[in-house]
Amino acid sequence: MKERCHVADHAREFVRKSAQRVACSRGGIGHPDRPHRPGRAGGRKGRAGPARRRRPRPLGDPGVCFLENVAVKYVCDLEEARGNAAAAALEKIQGVRPKVTKEMREVFDDKDVHGVVVATPEQWHALATIRACQAGKDVYVEKCICRKVEEGRKMVQAARKHQRIVQAGTRHRSGPYMAAASRYIREGQLGEVFYVKVCNMLPSVYGGYPQAKVADSDPPPGLDWDQWLGPAPERPYNAQVHRNWHGWWDFSGGNSSDGIHQLDLPRMLLGEPPHSKSVECVGTLAPCGRRRNARRPDRQPPVGPPGDVVREHGLHARAGPRRRPRSAAGDSMPNWLQSSTRIEVYGTKGVMYLGRHFLGWQVLVPGNKIAAEQFETNPEQLHFQNFVDCIRSRKLPNADVELAHMGATLEHLGNISYRLGNQKLVFDPESEKFVGNDQANQHLKAAAETVPDSRRGLKGQDPKSNVQGSNFRTWCAKSECRGAFSFGHWKLRLEPCV
Repeated sequence: MKERCHVADHAREFVRKSAQRVACSRGGIGHPDRPHRPGRAGGRKGRAGPARRRRPRPLGDPGVCFLENVAVKYVCDLEEARGNAAAAALEKIQGVRPKVTKEMREVFDDKDVHGVVVATPEQWHALATIRACQAGKDVYVEKCICRKVEEGRKMVQAARKHQRIVQAGTRHRSGPYMAAASRYIREGQLGEVFYVKVCNMLPSVYGGYPQAKVADSDPPPGLDWDQWLGPAPERPYNAQVHRNWHGWWDFSGGNSSDGIHQLDLPRMLLGEPPHSKSVECVGTLAPCGRRRNARRPDRQPPVGPPGDVVREHGLHARAGPRRRPRSAAGDSMPNWLQSSTRIEVYGTKGVMYLGRHFLGWQVLVPGNKIAAEQFETNPEQLHFQNFVDCIRSRKLPNADVELAHMGATLEHLGNISYRLGNQKLVFDPESEKFVGNDQANQHLKAAAETVPDSRRGLKGQDPKSNVQGSNFRTWCAKSECRGAFSFGHWKLRLEPCV
């Protein structure tokens, strides 16, 4: 019988609220960064997929606690009530109540713990992962794995130095349908690929926007706000920041942090291309109606070619369905134009349509014929299983931290160009720094605490200067898309690394 694997975990928010109901785990081993989402039906040709589980799901969808020979030993959360609720849910599932703690160091010091799950707000992802690696623990870290390019590189270095398994939460990398699609392209069955279009049109702004200004106040009783901030710049407690942290640059990359699920897939499809050598972003944020106090854009389409392939990525909000509608009753082919999270891969022999919420792909050739297809159920459980299997085998996981860092860099480069007024920036893929632009390079740097031993990074920085989109009026006037939308627009051009 296999040795039982102990994991330090946090029950995701099984109270079905949005990511606005966020608290933070010290060190990040136990905090939800997104809402609980039940498994989706994924049957092919209109047939129903597997029935959804109806019990609470620690670690989200559905989590390591459902895997064989795996036990969750700790729940680490700064808010005691949330930690206790998570532990109670885990006890019902695994029969043993995990210990609740606010100290991630207690978890790291336990030699019985093999792996930890980092599911905090993003300012804690890098530091918690690095400290876990230093403590000899393997890590599952949620996306986006970091806020800064330098943070991601330090995570890779820590994993390699301490010979740790670090799996990112881009779970569709474990989907058999993705492996099959990548293989289909790699074998040349689609012909020469010359254009890729990626859509990620969310039904709402990820994390929500503040609807009204909220005054700073004292933190809730029992919450250590300094620990919640972690390596983020020091600032007074504010309920909007605490519950809607996705809307501030200090804590998140905004919609593109969720869009990393989608941005990462074409990298896998196209054989893991290197960093691009330049980036240019064009954007607007036109506040209107109840979103008058929006802090960051909710529509972000980046464009760029790795090698000779042009990629266009669209990250939008307020869009249509993500599930798999049919063109007509009884039709075996999905209506791909109704998929708000589709990827289109254009080759000289046909076009591949792939959808992570459709959970599959099809290739259409001239005559509107289906040349190949594959659909399946949700790969989330496979991704957790891959993490645990790699803890035992010591093989690199499907979403290894180096791959995750490469994907996260695409998000960061676009956001940096956006924040600097749509500048075209030249990027050196080898040094992972911008060429001749010190201001842009400041945005690449990790906070001091990301390299453990320093308690605080960026201390004394004006919190107002870190609000996402705070300077949007400056670059709204420059945008080629000004007036075209009642919401933000972000367009990115990337030149290849040759």
